[in-house]
Amino acid sequence: MSLRKQLNQILPTLLPGNPSNAIKGTELIQLARLQLNGTYSDASLRYHFSIMSCDPGSPIAKVEKGQGYYRRSAPLPALSGAQELVALTQSRLEDLTAADKELIDNTMLRIRKFRAVVTRYFEINGRFPFSFREAFAKEAPLSNLWKYPEMVLVDWETGTSPDEEMALDDGMLGLKQRLGITPFRLISGRLRIQPSLETFREDFYQALAASSWAQGGELIYAAPIEDEALADGLRRLSANYGIGVISFGLTPEVLDELPRPANIFNAHPRETEAIMAKLEVNRIAAPKCRSHLEWMELSSLCNESNECHKLMLWLKRCIDECRAEPFKDE
Repeated sequence: MSLRKQLNQILPTLLPGNPSNAIKGTELIQLARLQLNGTYSDASLRYHFSIMSCDPGSPIAKVEKGQGYYRRSAPLPALSGAQELVALTQSRLEDLTAADKELIDNTMLRIRKFRAVVTRYFEINGRFPFSFREAFAKEAPLSNLWKYPEMVLVDWETGTSPDEEMALDDGMLGLKQRLGITPFRLISGRLRIQPSLETFREDFYQALAASSWAQGGELIYAAPIEDEALADGLRRLSANYGIGVISFGLTPEVLDELPRPANIFNAHPRETEAIMAKLEVNRIAAPKCRSHLEWMELSSLCNESNECHKLMLWLKRCIDECRAEPFKDE
């Protein structure tokens, strides 16, 4: 039996499941030798550990920060990929068991909780989120995953009044309008629960496609990105295409412990502070922003989407009133 096949069999029993308990290469070599058939050099074993840690199908992963290896988790259910934010109708679930339906319900609840956490986080940090919901309704086509982001972040670039935090500088607004410069920046956000070597390219290219009309894009993960090969892959894509990547450090278990979405949105300041304390925000790659919007594509989306039209009306109202206000669906 080849060395790689042997390692695939024995490594799951030797590697810790928690990345914080990662085992160093020297110690892993010593443990592996006790179960291997044949004599292999340290260099050969280290080479195989390194190569296998970049393979999504192998049991070994290398930690993103620090040294050591841990056991890669099993492949995720389909809902963690492209369809996780598309509501599923009962007709599509006819052939599923009660356990399957419970899994879907739990997954969708995690998604809604994460959306609420992300919304509150950006609001607290002076950004203005707008959520797309109708685009992912149960009757919506799957192609919408490549056209619409789950969220748009609006950053106003006109300065603020010293005595009113959300007031926009009227003079700066007028100057930018005369110069044909957009007084805000729109960043599209693709939300995903669990990063994975098997699905990160699909996640990334969806984020890229859904940001084609905006000035930039973000791929926002709930769970921490602890796999070095995964982080490196995301950084390479970001360097080529300019999409930012960020993790909120929320494992599925932590998401399960959070209050329901409505409670997150309506939490009192102390409760919100406690929720935000659970985050471990980690910037993997910063977005590269364009100076302009793709107006033709944006206009086309507005003709197709009532939500996109609402986004434009909200921005216009803020400009007309010289005040950046959170979106309210009227």
